[in-house]
Formats: sequence, C-alpha cells, structure tokens
Amino acid sequence: MPPTLCESCKSQRALILRPKNHNRLCRTCFIAIFELEVHNTIIAHSLFTRGETVAIGASGGKDSTVLASVMKTLNERYDYGLDLVLLSIDEGITGYRDDSLETVKRNATQYGMPLEILGYKELYGWTMDEVVKQVGKKGNCTYCGVFRRQALDRGAAKLGVQHVVTGHNADDIAETVLMNRMFRLSLIIYCPKLDARAFFELNVLVSC
Repeated sequence: MPPTLCESCKSQRALILRPKNHNRLCRTCFIAIFELEVHNTIIAHSLFTRGETVAIGASGGKDSTVLASVMKTLNERYDYGLDLVLLSIDEGITGYRDDSLETVKRNATQYGMPLEILGYKELYGWTMDEVVKQVGKKGNCTYCGVFRRQALDRGAAKLGVQHVVTGHNADDIAETVLMNRMFRLSLIIYCPKLDARAFFELNVLVSC
C-alpha cells in the first residue's frame, strides 16, 4: 500500500493527522500552516502593537517551548517590532522545577531572549514546599496554580511588559471548557436569579 501523501503539498509523505480538521500533512506543511494560523490570529485580533514588550510564560515544557519558538519566528518574519522576554516561575518544589529551569535557560540562549526567573520565596516570602508543610498535600495543586498565575502577573509588572502569553494544548482548552460548564452549573444551582447577560459576560471573561 503506497504511503499517504500530504494533502497540502501533494508530494511528501503525510506524518500528521490534525484532529481539528482531519487533514493529513507532512512535517514541513504542518509547521507552515500552524505558524500561519497563529499569525492570522494575531493580526485578526490586533493582539500586539509595534514597540511593545511581550513576556512569554516559560515553564520548560513543550507548550511554552513551542510558543517561544513561534513568537520569535513570527516576530522576525512579519516584523511585528516586539521585544520578547522569557518569564519563568520557580515554585520552590524540591526536585520538580530544577530540570525544566535548565531547559528554559537553554531556550533563552538558543532564541536570544532575556530571561527573568522569579521564585515564590522572592514574591511571597515562602516556597511551595513550605506551604505544603502548613496546609498538607490535599488541594496543594489548587494553591500552586493560583500562586503561579499571580506570580506571572507580578513578574509582568516588574518587567513593565504589556502582555503575557502562555502556551496551551488542546487538552488544556478542553479542560477549561469543561470546568467552565461545571462552574455555570453551580451558578445555576446557587444563583437562580442570575440573568442571561451575566452568563454571557462570565463566559467572555473565562474564554479570554
């Protein structure tokens, strides 16, 4: 059976089946189409203005690494005129963040971007390990998620940046949608007089 050809270039072997539209693409075409889609989204929604500083939330994982690479590529290709910086948060969890911070440092060197690492200890006066000793392990991920989001905001304020961008995959988006639906259900149960307009405004805030 002959190999399936890329539906875009019609010449290279297809290696990727995109879940969003079931297109079969080769590596080169997938990257090109993905980058173009990101660019079109940036332009369509006027996300940035020339001269602005944009902080890229960098965890050292695949999502933020791809985001840093794409932002650098598009900024140069389409001359956005943005100053890009990497912003990383050290939660202070023994043996958890050390390796990924080394990855972030390598990314900073590879992409030629300045890197700012802020720790919970510096921002709040305690590490996540110290928090767990006080509150226990139950629900500690909830605490950490809230602290990390606020840490990115504080880091952005410290750097004087106009935007913080974070990388997410389809699983992250699905989780957010499901959690939003569950949150709406709880509002219906506990706030029966909440009108339709309030629901719409809540959805916009969560989606953004």
